[in-house]
Amino acid sequence: MSTHTMKRINDLVLGTDPRQRLRIYRSLMAASVYLICVALMGYACYADFMHWTQAAGLSGLIIANILLWYGVLRSGWNLRFSDPALTLPQILAALTVIAGAYAITGPVHGSTMMLLALVLVFGIFNMKPEGARVAGLYTIVVMGGTIIYKTQTEPAFYPLKLEIAHFVLVGAIVPTISSLAAQLAALRARLQQQKEELTQALSRIQILATRDELTGLFNRRHMMDVLNQHQKRLSRTGHHRFCLAILDIDHFKRINDTFGHNVGDEVLRNFAQAATTVLRETDVIARWGGEEFLVLLNDTHASHASIGLDRLREHLERTLLVPTQPDMHPTFSAGLTSYSLDEPLHSCIERADRALYRAKADGRNRTVIADDVPTAQPASAAVA
Repeated sequence: MSTHTMKRINDLVLGTDPRQRLRIYRSLMAASVYLICVALMGYACYADFMHWTQAAGLSGLIIANILLWYGVLRSGWNLRFSDPALTLPQILAALTVIAGAYAITGPVHGSTMMLLALVLVFGIFNMKPEGARVAGLYTIVVMGGTIIYKTQTEPAFYPLKLEIAHFVLVGAIVPTISSLAAQLAALRARLQQQKEELTQALSRIQILATRDELTGLFNRRHMMDVLNQHQKRLSRTGHHRFCLAILDIDHFKRINDTFGHNVGDEVLRNFAQAATTVLRETDVIARWGGEEFLVLLNDTHASHASIGLDRLREHLERTLLVPTQPDMHPTFSAGLTSYSLDEPLHSCIERADRALYRAKADGRNRTVIADDVPTAQPASAAVA
């Protein structure tokens, strides 16, 4: 049989969802316990220890039980429950079947007891502590009731002294397994908690590594990674044009000196929020240092990018950045340039920086577009 055919059969039997496949596989593995019960009853019938009608009745219930759980899992109906594996209900059903097999297998009934431990071990890695306790208590109750009943109805095959020994064995083994299951469940819970804490810690580290703590914008280092990605895309396709702008809040030192650094920090935070709101979703802004911000204006020319910066300037005129200072409306100066194909990024950034200084020298609160943008040469000319 080919690998492809085997895969199709597995997908048909187990499904394609990885978690559901695992649940169905474990359920079918647990069904092997039922099959052992069926085989044991077959042997008991062969040895004339029990009547075949009893064996057939219980075997029919066993097969129906296997098909029931398979149908519930394969249909996805189990996903409605908090425990999609339905571990505890399956274990309780298996324990009931084993108790039934214990009651009708006559002289060989003692051999079914080992199946109790096997069933509990199947659920030991999935059950929660309360589930393990319920399964253990149920085992003692159902087996105790079965033993009492059989010693009264069939004392020849279920002598009281022997059954007392069996019950003591059940009472010793089952609590031990239930306790172990509870300990493993607690260990899983701790490991899950540690995993979640580690995930949160890694997320915080990622944020600290890529974000400016004060404004929440990208920091300088991560912005360089973003610029390198855009540069590579432009070099690869030749069509991914973009502009860079350096924004500087005007007279920011005066704001700090007059109102204090707390107000200055509030200006920076609210300026970053305003810029994020006004700029396009495809644009990227980062805190470049101090009161400077670097903006990547994606898929546009400098003349169009300048309109976006003017829109931000108009928005700031209508926005109260510091509620405690209603008369304060900080402005910004900007140096803007287009990125030229295959030029070093630092050259483009320096060009925008020079344009920013011209904007300051010309009176601030304006955008100056760099007029010294190099012309990208065709690839043939570059080779020549």
